[in-house]
Amino acid sequence: MFKSFIRVLLVFCVALTISCKSEFEKIRTSNDTDTMYKKAVEYFENKEYSKTQTLFELIVSSFRGKKEFEQLNYMFAYTYYYQKDYTLAASAFKNFATTFVYSPYKEEMEYMHAYSLYLQSPNFRLDQEPSTKAMDALQTFVNTYPTTDRAKECNKLIEGLRKKLETKAFSQGEQYYNMGQYQAAITTFSNVLKDYPDSKDVEQIRFLICKSSFLYAEKSIFEKKEDRYNDCITFSSLFISKFPKSTNKQEVQDYIQISKSKLKQLKNVGHQKQSAGSGS
Repeated sequence: MFKSFIRVLLVFCVALTISCKSEFEKIRTSNDTDTMYKKAVEYFENKEYSKTQTLFELIVSSFRGKKEFEQLNYMFAYTYYYQKDYTLAASAFKNFATTFVYSPYKEEMEYMHAYSLYLQSPNFRLDQEPSTKAMDALQTFVNTYPTTDRAKECNKLIEGLRKKLETKAFSQGEQYYNMGQYQAAITTFSNVLKDYPDSKDVEQIRFLICKSSFLYAEKSIFEKKEDRYNDCITFSSLFISKFPKSTNKQEVQDYIQISKSKLKQLKNVGHQKQSAGSGS
């Protein structure tokens, strides 16, 4: 009895699916643009965005110049967004804003363009060009609509992207350090300080600069050691002045003392070489 009921239910569901598909196919191939538009709106309201999109693609050119054209493009853009195709959504939202410049939806569309770009921002370990594009678009929106609630939201999104870019840059510096590429590490960490002066990791970054500069001097050829030990002393002295209570203070002081000792040794070696040269 139960199995018979299940079979009947399955047959009914299949029949219903075929019927619905047939209805959509009939509409899709009808060439009746008014009916196609009405059904597309109905599908949109029922969150059947793929069907809406298919019908709008077929009729959009037929509605150019008609009163429905603006609303069609509005919903059309959202079909991409709701299906998480953020690349095409961003393009469609931007196209709407540039086409319907006097539309009451213009601000919304410009925000959605920027937000769709934001949603394409990848993990910080990947290339961050999409994040940069999103920041530019969000900032443009804020500059255009500075007093709106959406502008406040954009500022939050921009700050989140800035933190991601900062994390990316800091991670690159750590990678150079771990690979023993100390000059590249110093340059990268210094750029992080320049670009993100309010970073919560400022102390750690400056400490890694001190450590990298010391190790860089240690592995340098004789002719370069003096300048690089002096650089280490400069970086380390600055660290201690900025973070006198740091847990890394003693280690940084050791870098200064060792560097000064190494400079004395270098000076003595230089004098010996000079004396040997004079004697010959």
